[in-house]
Amino acid sequence: MQIGEVRALVTGAASGLGYRFALELARAGAKVAAVDVDGDGLRGLAAECGGLSGRVETTVGDITDEAAVKAFVRDADERFGGLNVLVNNAAVLMDGLLVADEDGWIRRLPTAQWRKALDVNLTGQFLVAREVAASMLERRGVDGGGGEGVIVNISSLARSGNAGQSVYGASKAGLDSATRTWAKELAPHGIRVASIAPGVIQTPLLDNISEEARASLLSGIPMGRFGDPFEVWLALRFIMECGFFTGRVIELDGGAQM
Repeated sequence: MQIGEVRALVTGAASGLGYRFALELARAGAKVAAVDVDGDGLRGLAAECGGLSGRVETTVGDITDEAAVKAFVRDADERFGGLNVLVNNAAVLMDGLLVADEDGWIRRLPTAQWRKALDVNLTGQFLVAREVAASMLERRGVDGGGGEGVIVNISSLARSGNAGQSVYGASKAGLDSATRTWAKELAPHGIRVASIAPGVIQTPLLDNISEEARASLLSGIPMGRFGDPFEVWLALRFIMECGFFTGRVIELDGGAQM
């Protein structure tokens, strides 16, 4: 698939990796439907993409709301004459130990926190992937068009298990399992499904942690630095352009999992 032919839906596009994905797609001439719950961030994205060769349309939407997902997928599909790429990026990071002993008081990971993270990181991703895949199949049935479809789920190295990230890691492990399953199911329809599992990437999230925590994270990366969002974009571009890649996860971690 040529990037200039991409008609993509990008979730979680108001900041971080999602923002970079939408921006780079627009620079390469793609059409992008950018979705997020953060309207201010989306307005900033639209302003930055205004002079680029691609086209960016923004929508404030919640991926955990089934009716909203159906609406914004349908709208994007109609605007662009059919979506052929989904970047399933939206997620929340809600860290916490399962239990913690705080001077004799046992603190438990709140059930609401567990459910919220799974709602966004797994159920929300499922809802968006389901509706985009359905729209791809429906459009094939209507216009008889072939062409390629690509779904890219944004996972995380936390899927392997990090202390304090049981809910985030569980949601990403579940997403990787879904990636392989969907790849098998959708391959006969010309739709590829893959994941990217970034390690520690230099996004605004890192600005909110202490220097001690940053140093600890850095010590576990053989390359001696954090990843750049542009490098994750390169992995996304590879998946879109390489028509033989499906059902696999690209780990982008500077060697942390060696």
